[in-house]
Amino acid sequence: MSETTPPTTSRRDFLKLTWAFFGGIATLEIAGIAIAYLQPQLAEGEFGSIINAGAVDDFPPNSVTHLTNGRFYIVRLGDGGFLAVYHRCTHLGCTVPWDANQGKFICPCHSSEFDMPGAVKNPPAPRPLDLFAVSIVDGNVQVDTNTPIQRQTYETAQVVYPKSGTVYP
Repeated sequence: MSETTPPTTSRRDFLKLTWAFFGGIATLEIAGIAIAYLQPQLAEGEFGSIINAGAVDDFPPNSVTHLTNGRFYIVRLGDGGFLAVYHRCTHLGCTVPWDANQGKFICPCHSSEFDMPGAVKNPPAPRPLDLFAVSIVDGNVQVDTNTPIQRQTYETAQVVYPKSGTVYP
C-alpha cells in the first residue's frame, strides 16, 4: 500500500494567496466607496428633487417668485395658472433674473428677453425658457426639478391650474 502525501503549499504560494485575498477585499471596499460617492445625494427640497414651493394662496396672480434652492421661478399668471420656469437662459445658460419694473426676464449675458411665461421676446435665445413639471397637491404647489422640459413655443396647455391639479407634461 502506498500512502499519498497531501499537497503542500509553499510559503511563497501562501503569501501570494494571502496578498491576493486582502488585495481583493481592499479593491471591493474602494469600489464601494467610489460608487457611494458618485451617487447623487438629493435631499428633499433641493434642485433635482420635488420641491414644495408653497401654498397656492402664497402666489398672487400676475406674480413671479424666485426659488433659489430650486433654480426656478414660480410664475402665477393673471388667470390663476402656474408655470415653473427654469432660470437658465436657453442661449448660453446664464442665470436670467426677473425685472419686475419692466415685467420681463432679461438675460445679463446677451440681452435676450423673455415675457412672464418665458417666451422669447428679444433674441439671440433660440427658444423659450425651459419648464419644470408642476402639480398642485392638497393646495400646495409642487415642482419636479429632476428634468427640465424643453419647449419650442409657449402654449396654454403648459399652464397648471389649482382646480385641475394636472401636471404638465
